[in-house]
Amino acid sequence: MIKKIVLCIIGILLCSYSIMFDVVYLNLLRMGYSFIDYIKYIFTSYECLLIIPGLVFIFVSLKKWIKK
Repeated sequence: MIKKIVLCIIGILLCSYSIMFDVVYLNLLRMGYSFIDYIKYIFTSYECLLIIPGLVFIFVSLKKWIKK
């Protein structure tokens, strides 16, 4: 039980860290970058890709609760 709680908390932290950088990098649009350049930058930035393991951690920790 404690393992699932810790996994969920780590997943939430990773997702929030990633989304924070996504919002911060929105300033690139104000500096003259196009939306396509923004998307390319997001998909190549390590910080923004942390949302993937964060979501996996959350879904793994909630897997048993979703089945009920």
